[in-house]
Amino acid sequence: MSVRMKLIATAIWELIVYDLVSASFGFRGVEKRMQRVRSRVSRPELETAICDAMLWAISLYWKPVPCLQFAVTTARLLRMYCAPDAEVVIGYRPSPFFSHAWVEIGGRMVNDSAGYRKQLHVLTRL
Repeated sequence: MSVRMKLIATAIWELIVYDLVSASFGFRGVEKRMQRVRSRVSRPELETAICDAMLWAISLYWKPVPCLQFAVTTARLLRMYCAPDAEVVIGYRPSPFFSHAWVEIGGRMVNDSAGYRKQLHVLTRL
């Protein structure tokens, strides 16, 4: 199996597990699961491959993937394979209310529009 196919399969698996953990334990369960994954390996060359695999995975997933699920799953894969410091950032705009989640590595946005970072207040980082 190629690295690309393995990453896509792992991404789909992570999306499924997110759905199960979220339904069973809510956001606390998702947060705990995020804290448990930390690789000691840093392989920046895999960053683009992981982001591409996530895009493939959400296109193959059988239901819509909200931004929090996408961000958490992407950050977990990045932490597992190449970026131990990947984190999920949840931002919001109070009026009219809007929220969005994205991934950052060392303060740099990954796989999302930098406009969110400029327009939203950071609520939390996982």
